[in-house]
Amino acid sequence: MNPVRVHARACASGGLGRANSNGMKKNRFRLFRKLLLYAVCLIVIGIVVLAGLFVYYAGQVPDPSVIMSRKLSESTKIYDRTGTNLLYDVHGEEKRTIIPWDQMPDVIRKATLAAEDSDFYNHQGIDIWGILRAAYKDVTTLKASQGGSTITQQLVKNALLSDEKTIPRKIKEVALSIEIERKYTKDQIFWMYLNQIPYGSNAYGIEAASQTFFNKNASDLTLSEAATLAAIPQAPTYYSPYGNHTDELIARRNYVLGRMKDLGYITADDYNVAIKIKPDFIPPAKDFQAAHFVIMVKEYLIDKYGEDMVDNGGLKVYTTLDTNLQSIAQDVVTKYGNINAKQYKATNAALVAADPKTGQILAMVGSRDYFDIANQGNFNVATAPRQPGSSFKPFAYAELISKGFTDSTVLFDLKTEFTPTCDPSGDQSFDPTGTVACYHPQDYDGKFRGPVTARQAIGMSLNVPSVQVLYLAGLDDTINLAHQMGITTLNDRSRYGLSLVLGGGEVKLVDMVSAYSVFANDGIKEAQNFILKVVANDGTVLEEYRKDEERVLDPQIARTISDMLSDNKARAPEFGYNSALYFPDRPVAAKTGTTQENRDGWLIGYTPSLAAGVWTGNNDNSSMTAAGAGVSAAGPMWHEFMSRALDGTPVENFIKPDPVQTDKIMLNGQYLGPDGIHSILYYVDKTDPQGPPPTNPSDDPQFKNWEAVVERWAMNTGQINMTPLPTPAPTPASTN
Repeated sequence: MNPVRVHARACASGGLGRANSNGMKKNRFRLFRKLLLYAVCLIVIGIVVLAGLFVYYAGQVPDPSVIMSRKLSESTKIYDRTGTNLLYDVHGEEKRTIIPWDQMPDVIRKATLAAEDSDFYNHQGIDIWGILRAAYKDVTTLKASQGGSTITQQLVKNALLSDEKTIPRKIKEVALSIEIERKYTKDQIFWMYLNQIPYGSNAYGIEAASQTFFNKNASDLTLSEAATLAAIPQAPTYYSPYGNHTDELIARRNYVLGRMKDLGYITADDYNVAIKIKPDFIPPAKDFQAAHFVIMVKEYLIDKYGEDMVDNGGLKVYTTLDTNLQSIAQDVVTKYGNINAKQYKATNAALVAADPKTGQILAMVGSRDYFDIANQGNFNVATAPRQPGSSFKPFAYAELISKGFTDSTVLFDLKTEFTPTCDPSGDQSFDPTGTVACYHPQDYDGKFRGPVTARQAIGMSLNVPSVQVLYLAGLDDTINLAHQMGITTLNDRSRYGLSLVLGGGEVKLVDMVSAYSVFANDGIKEAQNFILKVVANDGTVLEEYRKDEERVLDPQIARTISDMLSDNKARAPEFGYNSALYFPDRPVAAKTGTTQENRDGWLIGYTPSLAAGVWTGNNDNSSMTAAGAGVSAAGPMWHEFMSRALDGTPVENFIKPDPVQTDKIMLNGQYLGPDGIHSILYYVDKTDPQGPPPTNPSDDPQFKNWEAVVERWAMNTGQINMTPLPTPAPTPASTN
């Protein structure tokens, strides 16, 4: 090939490439110029629009007298289910005392600056970076958020605007804040804020808050008290000293104290002293009924509609509360709470009642006395996690039956070691490695009863057979069922083992009543609720109760559990024939529960139309006396509530489960099989109970230990033809 031609082609090619490249660069430049022009136009338009909005809203700034009078709309009212009994008026009688600026305590000024806006005296009413952060969050989450609120903005929001989270309202807030900063001095704005801001419990301004919570003038507040009050306005209902979040209030108080130290407002010594002080709140005014229930409703409303709507929106809220049942509940909790405190050292109690057919909460008492702040009476134990003891057992038995086992399944109540690497004797604390704890639970009285049926085991609340039940049913499957039935806790499964069936996890009383309601309602779960209707001040219905049901349990299983829990003959050997669980005039299903060292006493029970649960114990987890375990402390309280609540109502019978016919050994109440006496793992494959026996039962990690204790029992008794424990003669009620 001619080298001259090759070179020429190469040059021509290179020249063309450069020409194309230059053309592309010019096109990109033109596109960039257009985009830049569009962006500038949009920015200019945005500035013009914002300037117009600013000018428009800036002209609406009222006089200081208007700000200090605070906009007051119709207050929200919370009623019982009839709509005739007013439980709570959110405003009630508004408390406010305006104090002059020169009498405003310096400690509350500094605490408020530390809590809300430490840069207040430096900015011009708005926090630009805070607004940008809020705007970025709006764009990225596609939600309108609150953010970047200075003291001036909070004053505007509380005195002049609503709490709605919209872009126009934020623009209005910024415009008004800037204009207020132009018209008034910083001290005037801060003075208006401290006399205006809501602190909850109908207290507006620092003087009213000081009187409401500490019964003293604001000028007499200590550092700890001032920091506590400064912590409240961020969320007055959530951080209320009379609510369920006092621990969170103290944590925020400590944060405020820390900020004061960091800002140089107080010394390290001041901080170290104040942070150790527990605020001494005075009892709240007794101006509302069903206090724990009402606070729960109010928190729900604020979470859904916003604090401003609840404070000023004039909502009418019709709840599910039955005033008559609430009165009975409060009466029995007070009566037996006082008795239990003296006899069993159980200083607190709670009660929840619900309608299984609707899921509606009918009564709730969260403590002996909501107004006894010194003993944490404001804390709602009904919605707090506590260990349930044996009252958790029905979930495991329900899952067992769902797997194909029967209520006649034979289990051995013998001293059993459930840690496979530990010796079957059950005499060790740790396995040979010294790192794995052995687990060999006992029944409450330290006795073992030999072979029993599942019906007898749950009736007498026997622990060892129930641990076997959980193993056969499956830990994960049992937790799944509990969740499906209404338990909202037990979410960290790594924490739980076979002790869960004896109450080794924490649940809420309100959830337990909801879950037991599924048994009462033939396996159908009605979503728990406490609101019948919410009506706006213009008559618009914002929400209304609708049945929300789901079948979560086969009706035969629900009927079997109800039949077992209402079987007085099965529980009589331990509780007696006339215990607090028994009602001579109607069938009632019930289960007790006691936790380790007698820290909690439970009793949950139901008829087809009423479920109720009682908890007794101490808020600080200290023990009751041994005599107060289970039915002794909780039983009389629960029994009297049910008796009075059911008085005059029609007697309802549980639907009987279909009879189960099986000739399968260990499932039919018999334990002497073709190969003699063995544990259930020898004769029954837990994955297919009605199928053939397991080919290699020793493959099951529990088999060795279960088999060893049964073999030892059979050899020691020499009564290989023994049938499961017969029902003995009546005995006095025990304390299981």
